[in-house]
Parts: sequence; structure tokens; C-alpha cells
Amino acid sequence: MQRATTTRKPATVVEQTAIRNRRRRRGVAVGLALCLSALGAEAGAAERRADHVVLISIDGLRPEFYLDATWPAPRIQQMARDGASAEGVVGVFPSVTYPSHTSMVTGALPVRHGIYNNQPFEPGGQTGRWYWHAEAIRAETLWQAVRGAGGTTAAFSWPVSEGAPIDRVVPEIWALSGDVLEPMRAGSKPEGLWRELVERAAPGLETARFSIDYTSRDDVTGAAASYLFETYRPTLLAVHLIAVDHFEHADGRDSDRVRLAVAAADRAIATIVEGVQRAGVLDRTAFVVTGDHGFVELHTEVRPNVWLAAAGLTEEAPDRGDWTATFHTAGGAALLYTRQAGDAAAEAVAAARRAVDAQPERVQRLFRVVERDELQRLGADPQVAFALTGALGVSFSATASGAAVGPTVGGTHGYAPDDFPQIHTGFVGWGAGFASGRTVHRMRLVDIAPTVAELLGLDFAAPDGVAPLGVLTQAASD
Repeated sequence: MQRATTTRKPATVVEQTAIRNRRRRRGVAVGLALCLSALGAEAGAAERRADHVVLISIDGLRPEFYLDATWPAPRIQQMARDGASAEGVVGVFPSVTYPSHTSMVTGALPVRHGIYNNQPFEPGGQTGRWYWHAEAIRAETLWQAVRGAGGTTAAFSWPVSEGAPIDRVVPEIWALSGDVLEPMRAGSKPEGLWRELVERAAPGLETARFSIDYTSRDDVTGAAASYLFETYRPTLLAVHLIAVDHFEHADGRDSDRVRLAVAAADRAIATIVEGVQRAGVLDRTAFVVTGDHGFVELHTEVRPNVWLAAAGLTEEAPDRGDWTATFHTAGGAALLYTRQAGDAAAEAVAAARRAVDAQPERVQRLFRVVERDELQRLGADPQVAFALTGALGVSFSATASGAAVGPTVGGTHGYAPDDFPQIHTGFVGWGAGFASGRTVHRMRLVDIAPTVAELLGLDFAAPDGVAPLGVLTQAASD
């Protein structure tokens, strides 16, 4: 079919301008679409703020170590001044090392990741074993996310890392008798890594310098971690420094030994930074310095199982005897478990609660009861019927004999994570991807993993945490 023809009038100047503008807008739209398509194809690269992240946990870190210049931590304090920091970080319940570190690398509360305490509750009696093995973790970890994105990982003395999918790992694990370090040697991967570290970087691994009783433990850890980064340049390196916690337990919140331990942790971090610098990637590396809990100075110890023993619910025996309900303690927390389920459990819980409520008012003031609904909000072990959390200065013992209340000294943690600021830990972010001079009032421990994921541009869904974007530089895709 032949189209009819018509005669067009010449376009006016206004019409010609409108035509040119429409063509220009179409060109811009096409160009923008092409640009967005290209950005989408390289979204991972566009979102990445850092090529490497070094995650350092100082066990027992308190915010004053970097907020108060009288503490001997010049490196961490410089990082806080030049980077980003938090005035406090709220942990998990109980606020102890192993569930806390697992929340750091999963962004999940214990109810999701499955590490409920340092030591799992053992109905037949505590054997002394801890949650050492990564197979117990039920949530996705940063190690898995990095590997899925094609990156590499390394870890030194990180809790719950034995058997983890980490390219180079020296796990935190020890023997309950005999050669304490043998499980750590055997669990180091790949084969030969332990010997490599001893021969090339940290001979102190095989000496008393690596003993938990000395601040030199953190010096050895710093040397080993620095070597791991300088030699292998992992996408993610995680390091656990433990001397501060050890001496805070022994001496409380402040002593000459605590200050020497803080200085040792600071030296270790400086050593790791120098290793990154020698690797030539300091400008592309982000450092996250955080901790698992704060610390509380102690004056009183409570033994709630003494009350349960008097009520016939538990016994002072290695296997707890013929028990029906018992408290599993974690410093400033006592968690009630029952032997049976159903109606029998309900009866045992009611009897345990009566034993607790029967205590005189002066004893009741030493703790508060954490009910099941609060435990659920805190993401604690769903098997715990109720818990006790100590008042400031009060800790718990699982012993079922002797005086139910008595004096004690030293320091501890484990308390409900937001009952008082002394139990808060800290956060410092420095290097690639971190804004300079930024401070936030509060973060949560579950926010650490999504922050690391945001820095590395990882596809990582933290179940309970969120990255505080205000402490980060703007990514190219933001």
C-alpha cells in the first residue's frame, strides 16, 4: 500500500530548538543508560571501599583506652583521631568472648549463629571444653562471603575458627592436659603453616613468650599476624589479642599489669600496620579495631546453685548428680537449664524460681532476673528458661556448695550487654574507606560484620546488624 504524501511547513526557530533539545535529551538518556549498565556489570568493584580489611579484636577492650590519652595506647588513639570511632559498642548476652567473636564475623545474635557461651552447657557435667570448632556456627561468616567473592582469608587465634573455611588459620584451641599448644599446631592450616611462622616470623610461638600469663603473648601474635599479611596479602585478616582480658580478670579494670597489657596490644597493632605498609597496600587497607566486651570491677560473688541444691534441684558433683535444674554461669551471668522437657521442665523452672525469689532483699539487690521474653530479645540460647545478671560488681559461680554469697576480687564480664556502660566494648575504624574524625555514640557488636562487608563490597546479609554508614566514606555507587 502506498502512503499518502503531505507537504510540511518549514519548522520555526522555536520548533527547531525544541527538536534539538528532544534529541539532546534522548542522547543523554541513552548515554546514562549505557553508563548505568556498565556500572551494574562492575557493581562489586564500584561498591568496594577497601581491597583489604584487617579485623583486630582486643579481648576486654574498653573505649577509654582510645578516648583517654592517659592510657598507653598511642597507635590506637592516633587511629581514632584520624579515622572513625564509637563511644561504646553494645555486645551480646552473655557478654563473653566466644559468642561475641562469632557475632563479630556473622552479624548475628547467638540464637542465630549457635555459639551461646564460651563453654557449651554439658548436661553430664562440664568437661572444660569450649566452643572451639567452626562446625558449630550456623550463620554465614565473613570467611565464606570473602571466599564466595573470590578473595582470600587468614586468621590468628580467632575464637571458633578450628576447621573454618579460612585459607590460612592458626585457630584458638588448647589441650585440657599435656601439651597445651598441640591442638593449635595440629589445627593450623595449610599444613606446615605453624612451622613456617615459627621459623620465619614468630619463634616465640614455641616458648613461654606465647603463654597467656605474659603480655609478650600479644607481641608474638602481632609478629605472626604481620607476617601473614605481608607474605600473603589476604583480603581479610582477623586477629585476636588476649593479654588485656587476662590481666583485667586478675586485677580488675586498672593496674600496672593491665596498662602494660594495653601497651602490648597497641604494639601488636603497630606491628601489623607496619606489615601492611611493607606489603605496599596500606592505602588500600581498612583496619577495624574492636573488642568483645568491657570489664567490671568485682566485690561480691553469688553461688545460685547453692539455693538450687538446698531445694533438691542439683548437687555438688562433677556430673551434677541427680539434677533437674541448674545454673550454668558466665562471669556476670547465670543461665538456668533443665534436664527434662515439657511439664517436668516447667515444674523444675518453677521450683528454681521459688528458690531464687526466697532470698532476702539484701541478696536480691545483687542481681536481677532476665525473663524469657528478654532473653528472646537479646538473642540468647533458647534452651535457657531464665537467667540472672549481676548488679555492678557482682559475679556468679556455678559451685553448689559453701556460702551462697561471699567476697571476691578482680574483674569480669558476661552481664546483660546494656545494663551499664562499663560492660560496653569499643570500635575504631581507620584507613581505606573510613571517614576521618567521625565519632558515633553507640554501635552494636553485630554491626561489625556488615561494616567489614560494606568496606569490601561483599554480598553479605547480616541477620541482626547494620553498617553505620556515617563512619564510612561514600562509595562510588552511593
